[in-house]
Amino acid sequence: MALTLTHRRSSTSALVTLAAAFSWLVAAPTAGGTAHSPLTAVVDPALRAAHGTVGVIVSGTRAVESAVVREGGSITHDLPIINGFSAKVPASDIPLISRMPGVTAVTLDRAARVQSTPGSTNNIPSVYKQVVRGDKLAKSGGDGTGVTVALIDTGVTPLPDIANSLVTVTTDPLGQVSAQCINMTDEPTCNDSYGHGTFMAGIIAGNGAASAGKYVGMAPNAKVLSVKIAGATGASDVSTIIAAIQWVVSFKAQYGIDVLNLSLGTDSTQSYSVDPLDYAVERAWQSGIVVNVAASNRGPSSATISDPANDPFVVTVGAIDDKGTAGFGDDVLPNFTSRGPTSDGMAKPDVVAPGAHIVSLAAPGASITTQFPPSMAAPYRRGSGTSMATAVVSGLVAQMLSLQPALTPDRVKYELMSTAHPDASSDVMAVGSGVVDGSAALAAAPGLANVGVPPSTGTGSIAASRGTIGVQLDDSANTVLNGSTNLTAQLTTWDPTTLSGPWTGGSWFGGSWFGGSWFGGSWFGGSWFGGSWFGGSWFGQPDSTEDYGGSWFGGSWFGAWDQ
Repeated sequence: MALTLTHRRSSTSALVTLAAAFSWLVAAPTAGGTAHSPLTAVVDPALRAAHGTVGVIVSGTRAVESAVVREGGSITHDLPIINGFSAKVPASDIPLISRMPGVTAVTLDRAARVQSTPGSTNNIPSVYKQVVRGDKLAKSGGDGTGVTVALIDTGVTPLPDIANSLVTVTTDPLGQVSAQCINMTDEPTCNDSYGHGTFMAGIIAGNGAASAGKYVGMAPNAKVLSVKIAGATGASDVSTIIAAIQWVVSFKAQYGIDVLNLSLGTDSTQSYSVDPLDYAVERAWQSGIVVNVAASNRGPSSATISDPANDPFVVTVGAIDDKGTAGFGDDVLPNFTSRGPTSDGMAKPDVVAPGAHIVSLAAPGASITTQFPPSMAAPYRRGSGTSMATAVVSGLVAQMLSLQPALTPDRVKYELMSTAHPDASSDVMAVGSGVVDGSAALAAAPGLANVGVPPSTGTGSIAASRGTIGVQLDDSANTVLNGSTNLTAQLTTWDPTTLSGPWTGGSWFGGSWFGGSWFGGSWFGGSWFGGSWFGGSWFGQPDSTEDYGGSWFGGSWFGAWDQ
């Protein structure tokens, strides 16, 4: 999926996150005001009649992008797969851009749409629960009863399918105030104004109330504890994610948290052995929480596993396309799903699960719902990505734990990996052990995962955890962060030693858990081309014409939306 740049409006109280595949491009003049070289780039004929402001894809050297940035432009999409970037420019500037040294092509940035012919994705059955054998667990009573899944995401709107699953949490130290989330944003409610978290919650624990039981999630009797870290822009910061993880660990016992879903990540290449975000997910794992993390959508290139999916302890989840059938014979590997090895040379992902054309909940009025209007009847829509695959695994683990509550994280991971089915690819760096099978997992041979794996120290840089992503904070001092700073989204200097102490309910990173101010940092920087819709072949097998939908803007939430 794509990341975004942000820029500040004249009012310091507002951040603007630009939509995917767009930016403002200001052509850099040559020294002394001399003219550019004659036109040499290929210009898309569709641009000849363009007027006003138009979205384009510029192919060429990175020096062109740097020139644009120096002149005040905001590049929302790096597209390394084509050696270029996307931009939103005045049509009158296209000839000037095409003459810039290093530019080889300027093409119209056309919108992606799903197929509308017979056999459209809207007619593909949603069978992910059968593929991972969650239906068999359900018949044995594995419906998630007694299990709580923490969802660190964009909040959850309490639609009928998920409202009864949401955990009410205390939000003040005296226990006088409660809400249906821990809210680490500057928005006043727990509702999902972006649209990602509600979709994940529906996969994990939706009860199908609005569809007469047709679209039931993995573990409809499980509880979902929402930790909201992003608002309508989908924007957050690594330091806020760490704070959210620390809250989950601190209150694990109070709320009975068993599983943590992280359908997010950064493109950091910092070694897991020192990375603070990796350290945080390991603390959750060591506390007895099964942590499932999306591999990311930066495939098909190798070495594209995100942070903290690069951590050896957690369950890293990639995606397969089940083609709407419960069998494995027709499954394919979507190009968007990220491949290993990690920056430390380890094999990832660990497993895969269905992550294409998944049906779940559309939060009314949310950014994604507005930008990509669903073609299905409310409150449902389809989406594709490793986010969705991760939520499938989190729900499956909730089913397993409801049947065998004594399972430890290392045992759960061993069971999932040792009983997974080879599928869609023979490349272990693409599918890991294969597609998870919840029914077979509970009958796995004795064994534990992660034996002898050295843990992270967390002593690395928070700036390095962000990778190419920076953070812009909207505060009274007009502070702007970038990838080189160790200032956190809570406007405190990053001190990794704060992570090594006890994590308790009274105090946690970012200040006291009940009184911290969350300033709503926004991602910006290079894009993750796995979510950029470009070229003649949509994500799928090399010869596939499959379209997995439009990418969204905002934070690094892995997936895309079918319209």
